[in-house]
Amino acid sequence: MSASEIVIRSSRQHEDEYLKKWLKEPNVLQWFPMIDDREIDDAIAYWLSFIPIGACLTAEWNGMPCGMANLYIPIYKKISHQCLFSIIVGELYRNKGVGAALIEHLEKLAKEKFQIELLHLEVYNGNPAIHLYQRMGYKEYGKQYRFIREGNVYIDKILMQKRLI
Repeated sequence: MSASEIVIRSSRQHEDEYLKKWLKEPNVLQWFPMIDDREIDDAIAYWLSFIPIGACLTAEWNGMPCGMANLYIPIYKKISHQCLFSIIVGELYRNKGVGAALIEHLEKLAKEKFQIELLHLEVYNGNPAIHLYQRMGYKEYGKQYRFIREGNVYIDKILMQKRLI
């Protein structure tokens, strides 16, 4: 798989099955705040609610979805210059350029369609995707200590951002 074989397009409503499949892959859900099927379904519904405004992208390889990214476009004018985003890539497609391609297209979409000046993301300490975000120019600007708790284990949330203009 090469970066030229990856197609990035607008997401479609029926692609919730892929999001759910990817979230339930081993060692994936630990990097998201959800814990069970109900919470996963709620998160997916919220993610897909941004499809009608064109704020969700899907990466395809050989006609199959292999990753998705989403802009959580703010509804308030005072904060409409900035935006949080989420990204997920199927396990078989990681470290093959899918994440980088999604982020590149998402940044272009954010800047050109939504006039976003500042993109930010939230990632949990230890998530291997942190290295991708750093390579893509995202800088840490804060940390929420002990943000996630599973049993007696706490994980910090790292806040990262990138100026688009």
